[in-house]
Amino acid sequence: MKFRVERDVFADAVAWAARSLPVRPSVPVLAGLLITAGDEGLVLSSFDYETSARANLNADVSEDGTVLVSGRLLADICRSLPAKPVEVALDGSRVSLTCGSARFSLQTMPVEDYPAIPDMPTATGTVGSDVFAHAVAQAVTAAGRDDMLPVLTGVRLEIDGSTMSLLATDRFRLSQRELDWSPRTPDETVAALVPAKVLADTAKSLTAGSEVTIALSSGGAGEGLIGFEGNAPGGVRRTTTRLLDGEFPKVRSLFPSEKLTVASVDKASLIESVKRVALVAERNTAVQMAFSDGTLTLDAGTGDEAQASESIEAAIRGDDLTTGFNPQFLLDGLGAIDQPTVELAFTQAAKPVVISGSVEDGAPDPGFRYLLMPRRLLS
Repeated sequence: MKFRVERDVFADAVAWAARSLPVRPSVPVLAGLLITAGDEGLVLSSFDYETSARANLNADVSEDGTVLVSGRLLADICRSLPAKPVEVALDGSRVSLTCGSARFSLQTMPVEDYPAIPDMPTATGTVGSDVFAHAVAQAVTAAGRDDMLPVLTGVRLEIDGSTMSLLATDRFRLSQRELDWSPRTPDETVAALVPAKVLADTAKSLTAGSEVTIALSSGGAGEGLIGFEGNAPGGVRRTTTRLLDGEFPKVRSLFPSEKLTVASVDKASLIESVKRVALVAERNTAVQMAFSDGTLTLDAGTGDEAQASESIEAAIRGDDLTTGFNPQFLLDGLGAIDQPTVELAFTQAAKPVVISGSVEDGAPDPGFRYLLMPRRLLS
């Protein structure tokens, strides 16, 4: 194997393909990056039995071949290289890498022990890359992080014709993001439970091109795959990941159909007030929020401990109400909203609040909603 490639293109592709390599692989070869040089140029691949990454890029290939080298080491080396073309060649059981006057020699790993990388499923449709990345970033706000509840560490991706919905919950909060996309068939209806961390990382990494292709396979329980493909400098990048197994809770019904108290508040002011008041809130205690007479009053701290109170303007429709929330969960939801004004809609103090952005004519944003459970207030 022997090839020559531009340094920036190579370094970027290596970093992308190596980003999901396991820190403590179950077998040593899973820490490797598979490099294949052939008629289609250069292909860099990684796979840990759950998630695969494949980067195709243009290169001047003089000898075909395939090698497996330490992915993290190669990524570190590429980041340090000067801005000159990179030449890579297989020399016996080692790979030599030359860039200007810099020379490296890497030990290869047994290619025959590397697992077969799954094929990309059949394309289901396409979506704008920037729109998709932003929608995923909003949705994963409420995804669970407890591996003891693996179903809640995923994002439920639902496709119904030209509408895509992203849902996530950790039992204490719930996010819902809807967006338009272009399905391969107009009556496409499918759902998948995608690991939130992989989905967020993948969506963020595929914004170089204008579109992302999403591909879903319909394997049996625990056997389904989802694939993502997008253009990047120098070539095409693809990721596949195994879908989570299990039944995602039926959460859509948690969004109430009625609103008895609705408050519209400047988002920036509310975020800053919550941050200040929360400084004196003990761990796992709520920040109290009282809505009355055009004012939102925030309080935290009790008894002999430090206390804080702050009031900001709020346009309130409906009955007065006092409730409380986990301050970090509240800030997470507020930070995911795009609009400068947020709407907080309540049915009653002991029920969840629905937070959304306020758009034209004061209507709530139909694209993103964040539901947050209240916390018990200390007396």
